[in-house]
Formats: sequence, C-alpha cells, structure tokens
Amino acid sequence: MKGMKNFYWLVTTEHLEDRLWFRDEEDFKVGMNQVAVLAATSSVQIMAFILMSNHVHFVLGGTKDDATDFITSFKKRFSQYYAKKYSIKEFLRENKVDFRELHLNDESLERAIAYVQMNSVAANICLSPSGYPWGTGGLFFNENKTKGRIIGELSKRECIKLLHSCVPIPPHYTVLEGIVLPSSYIDVKMVESIFRSAKRMNYFLQSSSKAKLIKEAPSFKDQLIVSAMQDLSVSLFRKKTFGDLTNLQKSEILKQLRYRFSSEPNQLSRISGMQFEEVCRMLEDY
Repeated sequence: MKGMKNFYWLVTTEHLEDRLWFRDEEDFKVGMNQVAVLAATSSVQIMAFILMSNHVHFVLGGTKDDATDFITSFKKRFSQYYAKKYSIKEFLRENKVDFRELHLNDESLERAIAYVQMNSVAANICLSPSGYPWGTGGLFFNENKTKGRIIGELSKRECIKLLHSCVPIPPHYTVLEGIVLPSSYIDVKMVESIFRSAKRMNYFLQSSSKAKLIKEAPSFKDQLIVSAMQDLSVSLFRKKTFGDLTNLQKSEILKQLRYRFSSEPNQLSRISGMQFEEVCRMLEDY
C-alpha cells in the first residue's frame, strides 16, 4: 500500500450525452480490472472511485501529473478494449477531464470521497453505495470481508484473459467473480482514518451534493434499457440492431422505452447514440 500523499485530486470525466462508456457487465468488469492494473503500475494512490454508465470519478493521491497520467492511461486502455469489441476507434480521445484539488485540512477530501460514493444512489440505481459493485461503494467500514482467489493462484493465460493485459500485478491481489477486488489495492484503513468513524462518514454521505439529487421515483440502469432496445428491435421489426431501423421505426422504439421505463430523453440519447435534439424530435414528430 502507498503511504499518505501531499496532494489529492477529484478526477471526473465529462458526462457523455449520446454514448456509453459501459454497455454491459463485461465492460464494467474490464474497467474495474484496468483500475487494478493501473493501481499496481502507476504512482497514484487510489482513495475511491466509481464507474458510471457514461462517466467515471476517481479520488487520487499524488501530483497532478500523476493523476493526469493515470486517467489518460485508463482512457487509453479502455478505448483499446472498446475498439476491439465494438469497432469504434478513439472512443474517449475527446472526452474531457476535470481535476479539482483537495485538501486534508478543510474536509474537501472527505466530501469528494462521499460525492463519489453517492453517485449510484443519486442516479437511483441502488439505495446505498454498498449496493453498487462498480467501484468502492461497499469498501469502507464494512465488517463483511469478501474472499476470493489470489492472482498468484492463476495461470499466466488466466491473468491475461482476466486483465486484458500482459502487465503483471501483485500476486496477493484478490479476484472474485471476474473482478480484482478494490480492497486489494486501496488502503481501506487509511481512508477510514480520514473519516475517523463510520458515523462521521455517513454524515458526509448524507450531506453530499449527490444526496440532494436523489429522486423518489425509481430509475432503470442504462444497460437494462440497452437490452430492451435490442429486444424491441428484433421483436417489432426483425432487425438485429437499433441502427438498422428506419427513422419511423426508431421513433417507435424510443416511445416504447419512454412508456415502459419512464426513460428521459437524455438517457435515450445515451443508449441510442443519437443527439439529444434528434431524440426529442423523434419523440414528438413521428
């Protein structure tokens, strides 16, 4: 584990309006494991992170150059995987990144970690951070220790398949259900010591700006809507993909998704890859 750093950063990628970083569970697993690879090979200290459908957040310790190198490498690695799977090149090249400096003496570090942890709750994906598997949601002040296999027990071929990388990572890193657990490379005790107690961390979670965005109505994950969109394309029009449909047929699918899942135009834009304005027009004009 890396010791305490002198500089800390909240690193946030720009929210993609008409595309998704992660389309399915495999994409999320690849993203999680590429975080593990970079944790083992970069100079940063990862404090907390979350992978959302169309953006990511990291709280990192290190210089700004360290943080920049980390997120640049993460985007590059995931783009390479994405290009191979979906035949879409340079997917994240223009995806902008925001860096916000944090400090130990003004509670900005605690607030940033809480902000990251609450992203999935604010999106109404789960009721608490611990219910979201793609990040550090259930990592802190959790007495239930997850067990799995250690990397050292896997063959070289298994490691390459798991990590989508030939870069070796420490043999003590733990794997469960195809994911290198964040507890392998995040200094949990050190992050907990910043908050001092579970009660104090809960205070920051509940007072987070993300907590104030929570809606009463439930919402559905982007990946579920993507699956439904594909199913409707086949069942209604016998087309394999949404992109094969005519504009009139696309309009019907979008209206069906809005009716069935109460999907808002911005979500429909993300999952369909269409511009927001075009989605709005199709929901109204056809």
